[in-house]
Amino acid sequence: MSTCSIVFLLAGLLALACKQAAPARPPYDGGSRLPAADPLSAAQASGGSAASERSDERFYMVRWQLESRDVKDAAVLEAMRKVPRHRFVTPDWQDQAYDDHPLPIGYDQTISQPYIVGFMTQAISPKADMKVLEIGTGSGYQAAVLAELVREVYTIEIVEPLGRRAEAALAALGYRNVHVRVGDGFDGWAEHAPYDAIVVTAAPTAIPQPLLDQLKVGGVLVAPIGQHDQQLRVYTKAREGVSDRFLLDVRFVPMTGKAQDRNTQEAPEVEAR
Repeated sequence: MSTCSIVFLLAGLLALACKQAAPARPPYDGGSRLPAADPLSAAQASGGSAASERSDERFYMVRWQLESRDVKDAAVLEAMRKVPRHRFVTPDWQDQAYDDHPLPIGYDQTISQPYIVGFMTQAISPKADMKVLEIGTGSGYQAAVLAELVREVYTIEIVEPLGRRAEAALAALGYRNVHVRVGDGFDGWAEHAPYDAIVVTAAPTAIPQPLLDQLKVGGVLVAPIGQHDQQLRVYTKAREGVSDRFLLDVRFVPMTGKAQDRNTQEAPEVEAR
Protein backbone atom coordinates (compact mmCIF):
# COMPACT_ATOMS: atom_id res chain seq x y z
CA MET A 1 0.00 0.00 0.00
CA SER A 2 1.39 3.40 -0.97
CA THR A 3 2.07 6.19 1.56
CA CYS A 4 -0.77 8.28 0.10
CA SER A 5 -3.26 5.42 0.49
CA ILE A 6 -2.28 4.97 4.14
CA VAL A 7 -2.74 8.71 4.80
CA PHE A 8 -6.21 8.74 3.23
CA LEU A 9 -7.23 5.61 5.15
CA LEU A 10 -6.15 7.10 8.49
CA ALA A 11 -7.95 10.36 7.72
CA GLY A 12 -11.15 8.48 6.94
CA LEU A 13 -10.96 6.48 10.19
CA LEU A 14 -10.37 9.67 12.20
CA ALA A 15 -13.39 11.38 10.64
CA LEU A 16 -15.57 8.36 11.41
CA ALA A 17 -14.43 8.33 15.06
CA CYS A 18 -15.19 12.05 15.47
CA LYS A 19 -18.65 11.58 14.00
CA GLN A 20 -19.42 8.74 16.39
CA ALA A 21 -18.21 10.76 19.41
CA ALA A 22 -20.86 13.47 18.86
CA PRO A 23 -24.11 11.77 17.76
CA ALA A 24 -27.04 13.82 16.55
CA ARG A 25 -30.21 13.81 18.64
CA PRO A 26 -32.34 10.85 17.50
CA PRO A 27 -36.07 11.36 16.89
CA TYR A 28 -38.39 10.15 19.63
CA ASP A 29 -39.96 6.83 18.58
CA GLY A 30 -42.09 5.78 21.53
CA GLY A 31 -39.24 5.09 23.93
CA SER A 32 -37.28 2.33 22.19
CA ARG A 33 -34.28 4.62 21.65
CA LEU A 34 -34.13 6.23 25.09
CA PRO A 35 -30.52 6.54 26.33
CA ALA A 36 -29.65 3.86 28.84
CA ALA A 37 -27.86 6.31 31.15
CA ASP A 38 -30.96 8.11 32.42
CA PRO A 39 -30.53 8.31 36.22
CA LEU A 40 -34.18 7.45 36.98
CA SER A 41 -36.27 4.62 35.62
CA ALA A 42 -39.95 5.12 34.87
CA ALA A 43 -40.86 3.08 37.93
CA GLN A 44 -38.64 5.19 40.20
CA ALA A 45 -39.94 8.49 38.88
CA SER A 46 -43.64 7.67 39.02
CA GLY A 47 -45.20 8.62 42.30
CA GLY A 48 -48.59 7.46 41.02
CA SER A 49 -50.54 6.78 37.87
CA ALA A 50 -50.31 10.36 36.59
CA ALA A 51 -46.53 10.44 36.99
CA SER A 52 -46.15 7.16 35.09
CA GLU A 53 -48.25 8.31 32.12
CA ARG A 54 -46.03 9.06 29.12
CA SER A 55 -42.96 8.91 31.34
CA ASP A 56 -40.71 7.78 28.47
CA GLU A 57 -41.53 10.99 26.64
CA ARG A 58 -40.59 13.03 29.71
CA PHE A 59 -37.24 11.27 30.14
CA TYR A 60 -36.52 11.89 26.48
CA MET A 61 -37.60 15.57 26.82
CA VAL A 62 -35.29 16.09 29.79
CA ARG A 63 -32.33 14.37 28.16
CA TRP A 64 -32.46 16.15 24.81
CA GLN A 65 -34.16 19.46 25.56
CA LEU A 66 -32.74 20.32 29.00
CA GLU A 67 -29.63 18.31 29.92
CA SER A 68 -28.16 18.68 26.44
CA ARG A 69 -28.41 22.46 26.83
CA ASP A 70 -27.63 24.23 30.10
CA VAL A 71 -30.23 23.03 32.61
CA LYS A 72 -28.05 20.98 34.97
CA ASP A 73 -29.70 21.29 38.41
CA ALA A 74 -30.40 17.67 39.40
CA ALA A 75 -33.51 18.50 41.43
CA VAL A 76 -35.00 20.58 38.61
CA LEU A 77 -34.35 17.79 36.11
CA GLU A 78 -36.02 15.25 38.42
CA ALA A 79 -39.07 17.51 38.81
CA MET A 80 -39.33 17.89 35.03
CA ARG A 81 -39.18 14.10 34.66
CA LYS A 82 -41.98 13.70 37.19
CA VAL A 83 -44.59 16.36 36.36
CA PRO A 84 -47.03 15.11 33.67
CA ARG A 85 -46.90 18.06 31.28
CA HIS A 86 -49.65 16.57 29.10
CA ARG A 87 -52.12 17.06 31.98
CA PHE A 88 -51.71 20.84 31.50
CA VAL A 89 -52.08 20.84 27.70
CA THR A 90 -55.46 21.17 25.94
CA PRO A 91 -56.82 18.12 24.05
CA ASP A 92 -56.06 19.56 20.59
CA TRP A 93 -52.33 19.68 21.39
CA GLN A 94 -51.85 16.45 23.35
CA ASP A 95 -49.66 14.88 20.68
CA GLN A 96 -47.18 17.78 21.03
CA ALA A 97 -47.19 18.03 24.84
CA TYR A 98 -43.49 17.08 25.13
CA ASP A 99 -42.22 18.80 22.00
CA ASP A 100 -39.55 21.49 22.11
CA HIS A 101 -41.78 24.54 21.72
CA PRO A 102 -44.59 26.46 23.46
CA LEU A 103 -48.24 25.53 22.86
CA PRO A 104 -51.45 27.57 22.89
CA ILE A 105 -53.75 27.08 25.88
CA GLY A 106 -56.50 29.50 24.86
CA TYR A 107 -57.24 33.16 25.60
CA ASP A 108 -54.12 34.23 23.64
CA GLN A 109 -51.87 32.53 26.22
CA THR A 110 -49.35 29.70 25.96
CA ILE A 111 -47.68 26.98 27.98
CA SER A 112 -43.96 27.70 27.78
CA GLN A 113 -41.41 25.53 26.01
CA PRO A 114 -40.14 22.83 28.45
CA TYR A 115 -36.59 24.20 28.26
CA ILE A 116 -37.73 27.67 29.34
CA VAL A 117 -39.67 26.24 32.29
CA GLY A 118 -36.59 24.31 33.41
CA PHE A 119 -34.24 27.25 32.82
CA MET A 120 -36.37 29.74 34.78
CA THR A 121 -36.84 27.26 37.61
CA GLN A 122 -33.10 26.67 37.81
CA ALA A 123 -32.50 30.44 37.82
CA ILE A 124 -34.13 30.84 41.25
CA SER A 125 -31.99 28.02 42.78
CA PRO A 126 -35.04 26.32 44.33
CA LYS A 127 -34.81 24.81 47.81
CA ALA A 128 -37.25 22.82 49.92
CA ASP A 129 -37.87 25.60 52.47
CA MET A 130 -38.64 28.36 49.96
CA LYS A 131 -41.87 30.28 49.45
CA VAL A 132 -42.31 31.33 45.81
CA LEU A 133 -44.70 33.72 44.07
CA GLU A 134 -45.56 33.09 40.42
CA ILE A 135 -47.10 35.80 38.26
CA GLY A 136 -49.04 34.24 35.39
CA THR A 137 -50.37 30.80 36.31
CA GLY A 138 -51.37 30.02 32.73
CA SER A 139 -51.76 26.26 32.39
CA GLY A 140 -50.42 25.58 35.90
CA TYR A 141 -47.42 23.60 34.61
CA GLN A 142 -44.73 25.96 35.92
CA ALA A 143 -46.47 26.02 39.31
CA ALA A 144 -46.47 22.22 39.41
CA VAL A 145 -42.74 22.07 38.67
CA LEU A 146 -42.08 24.62 41.41
CA ALA A 147 -44.32 22.69 43.83
CA GLU A 148 -42.06 19.64 43.46
CA LEU A 149 -39.11 21.72 44.66
CA VAL A 150 -40.24 24.33 47.21
CA ARG A 151 -42.42 24.52 50.33
CA GLU A 152 -45.22 26.81 49.10
CA VAL A 153 -46.20 28.28 45.72
CA TYR A 154 -48.55 31.26 45.45
CA THR A 155 -49.63 31.88 41.86
CA ILE A 156 -51.79 34.59 40.27
CA GLU A 157 -53.63 34.41 36.93
CA ILE A 158 -55.45 37.39 35.44
CA VAL A 159 -57.58 35.33 33.01
CA GLU A 160 -60.23 33.74 35.23
CA PRO A 161 -61.07 30.67 33.09
CA LEU A 162 -57.36 29.81 32.87
CA GLY A 163 -56.90 30.30 36.59
CA ARG A 164 -59.81 28.03 37.44
CA ARG A 165 -58.70 25.39 34.94
CA ALA A 166 -55.15 25.42 36.29
CA GLU A 167 -56.43 25.23 39.85
CA ALA A 168 -58.49 22.15 38.97
CA ALA A 169 -55.56 20.46 37.18
CA LEU A 170 -53.23 21.07 40.12
CA ALA A 171 -55.80 19.80 42.61
CA ALA A 172 -56.42 16.68 40.54
CA LEU A 173 -52.70 15.88 40.70
CA GLY A 174 -52.61 16.38 44.47
CA TYR A 175 -50.59 19.60 44.67
CA ARG A 176 -51.70 20.90 48.07
CA ASN A 177 -48.83 23.38 48.37
CA VAL A 178 -50.00 25.47 45.40
CA HIS A 179 -52.39 28.35 46.08
CA VAL A 180 -54.12 29.90 43.05
CA ARG A 181 -55.60 33.38 42.96
CA VAL A 182 -57.43 35.07 40.09
CA GLY A 183 -56.36 38.71 39.80
CA ASP A 184 -53.83 41.19 38.46
CA GLY A 185 -50.29 40.01 39.16
CA PHE A 186 -48.98 43.59 39.01
CA ASP A 187 -49.83 44.03 42.69
CA GLY A 188 -48.42 40.67 43.79
CA TRP A 189 -49.90 38.86 46.79
CA ALA A 190 -48.94 40.99 49.78
CA GLU A 191 -50.70 38.85 52.40
CA HIS A 192 -48.09 36.10 52.05
CA ALA A 193 -44.99 38.25 51.47
CA PRO A 194 -42.07 38.31 51.69
CA TYR A 195 -41.11 35.69 49.10
CA ASP A 196 -37.80 33.91 48.67
CA ALA A 197 -38.25 34.06 44.90
CA ILE A 198 -40.68 35.40 42.31
CA VAL A 199 -41.17 33.92 38.83
CA VAL A 200 -42.88 36.14 36.24
CA THR A 201 -44.15 34.30 33.16
CA ALA A 202 -45.46 37.25 31.12
CA ALA A 203 -43.44 40.22 29.93
CA PRO A 204 -43.76 43.73 31.41
CA THR A 205 -41.50 46.52 30.18
CA ALA A 206 -40.25 47.01 33.74
CA ILE A 207 -40.65 45.06 36.97
CA PRO A 208 -43.72 46.27 38.92
CA GLN A 209 -42.58 47.91 42.15
CA PRO A 210 -44.99 45.88 44.33
CA LEU A 211 -43.19 42.70 43.29
CA LEU A 212 -39.80 44.08 44.29
CA ASP A 213 -41.31 45.27 47.57
CA GLN A 214 -42.62 41.75 48.30
CA LEU A 215 -39.29 40.06 47.52
CA LYS A 216 -37.25 39.08 50.56
CA VAL A 217 -33.79 40.63 51.03
CA GLY A 218 -31.48 38.08 49.46
CA GLY A 219 -34.30 36.84 47.23
CA VAL A 220 -34.33 36.58 43.44
CA LEU A 221 -36.88 37.45 40.77
CA VAL A 222 -36.71 36.10 37.22
CA ALA A 223 -38.77 37.71 34.46
CA PRO A 224 -38.88 38.46 30.73
CA ILE A 225 -38.57 42.19 30.14
CA GLY A 226 -39.54 44.20 27.07
CA GLN A 227 -42.18 44.48 24.36
CA HIS A 228 -40.88 43.18 21.02
CA ASP A 229 -37.24 42.45 21.83
CA GLN A 230 -37.40 40.76 25.21
CA GLN A 231 -34.69 39.71 27.63
CA LEU A 232 -34.98 37.16 30.41
CA ARG A 233 -33.30 38.78 33.41
CA VAL A 234 -32.71 37.79 37.02
CA TYR A 235 -32.97 40.40 39.78
CA THR A 236 -31.33 40.00 43.19
CA LYS A 237 -32.50 42.10 46.13
CA ALA A 238 -29.93 43.30 48.67
CA ARG A 239 -30.27 45.78 51.53
CA GLU A 240 -28.55 48.44 49.42
CA GLY A 241 -30.77 47.91 46.37
CA VAL A 242 -31.59 45.59 43.46
CA SER A 243 -29.10 44.34 40.89
CA ASP A 244 -29.92 42.46 37.69
CA ARG A 245 -28.23 40.50 34.95
CA PHE A 246 -29.11 39.20 31.51
CA LEU A 247 -29.89 35.50 30.98
CA LEU A 248 -31.46 34.93 27.55
CA ASP A 249 -33.19 36.59 24.62
CA VAL A 250 -36.80 35.36 24.78
CA ARG A 251 -40.33 35.92 23.49
CA PHE A 252 -43.21 35.79 25.99
CA VAL A 253 -46.80 36.96 25.88
CA PRO A 254 -47.11 40.51 27.28
CA MET A 255 -48.11 41.14 30.88
CA THR A 256 -51.66 42.51 30.83
CA GLY A 257 -53.74 44.49 33.30
CA LYS A 258 -52.07 47.42 35.06
CA ALA A 259 -48.70 46.59 33.49
CA GLN A 260 -50.17 46.88 30.00
CA ASP A 261 -51.99 50.10 30.88
CA ARG A 262 -48.74 51.64 32.05
CA ASN A 263 -46.93 50.43 28.92
CA THR A 264 -49.53 52.21 26.77
CA GLN A 265 -49.31 55.43 28.77
CA GLU A 266 -45.58 55.61 29.32
CA ALA A 267 -43.88 53.21 26.84
CA PRO A 268 -40.67 53.21 28.91
CA GLU A 269 -37.35 52.06 27.52
CA VAL A 270 -35.67 49.02 29.05
CA GLU A 271 -32.11 49.69 30.13
CA ALA A 272 -29.81 46.71 29.57
CA ARG A 273 -26.99 46.52 32.10
